[in-house]
Amino acid sequence: MIKCIAIDMDGTLLTSSHQITKENEQAIKKAQQMGVEVVIATGRSYQEARYVLDVNQIECPVIGVNGAEVRSAEGVVVAASPLAKEKAKEAAVRLLENNVYFEVYTNKGTYTSDGEKGVSVLVDIFMSANPEADVEEVIKVARERLTKGFVNIIDHYDTLFNDDQYHIYKLLAFSHHIDHLAAAKASLEHVEELAVSSSGHENLEITNEKAQKGIALEAFASSKGISLTETMAIGDNYNDLSMFKRVGRSVAMGNADDIIKAQCDFVTLTNEESGVGKAILEALNTAEARY
Repeated sequence: MIKCIAIDMDGTLLTSSHQITKENEQAIKKAQQMGVEVVIATGRSYQEARYVLDVNQIECPVIGVNGAEVRSAEGVVVAASPLAKEKAKEAAVRLLENNVYFEVYTNKGTYTSDGEKGVSVLVDIFMSANPEADVEEVIKVARERLTKGFVNIIDHYDTLFNDDQYHIYKLLAFSHHIDHLAAAKASLEHVEELAVSSSGHENLEITNEKAQKGIALEAFASSKGISLTETMAIGDNYNDLSMFKRVGRSVAMGNADDIIKAQCDFVTLTNEESGVGKAILEALNTAEARY
């Protein structure tokens, strides 16, 4: 019987317009009513994750920043695995050497040293994948990350790296130049204590090697007295693999790459078709059928 469900956000729980469908919301709340522990496992910061969850009044713990931080349903930090400052600095240098834009996720929020660059890179990435989209609307959405305070502008990242009050959770790198990303990834893979993953073809996520969704989920489930064999994980990308390899029931989204699908027990519908809701209800129905 499934007692814990971990759900990725972007490309999984959320549609391309960053919304949670009513079907997904209802399935999550049904699982919770049945006593199942539901936890969000995302690369997003807690603030960005909570903003979307609040719209649908979904209350649950959040494994954020790829596992670098875990918060209770009340928003209290219960675990964290930050990067060592020297490792964060080294990763930053290697990204800059390869002309790759990046943002820094910390315990005090997410930061960029170039807001306009961040907007333009995200717009370029989205428009290349969705050429039919309204560019003005895409620019508006990209800029909202700044105007809504999800990303803060700072003069220089050294402020974060040299001040003990900031704990570095993740460096999130973006580029529509795939060769630049590939070169940066190859360079970073030689740095000890780093985990390098991605939530899309146009990004890299650099964290402490212990800050992975699967590791955080294993600790979370254990703290609730739940075994991983009783846990289900739903996701769509490479930063979800560490969960898939550990849980008793792994579910890939219909929009996931074939490589991801091949490593999962089940494949559900796409994120536009409420695939999360379908996967949850199937798991719940299977459990009900046993009794």
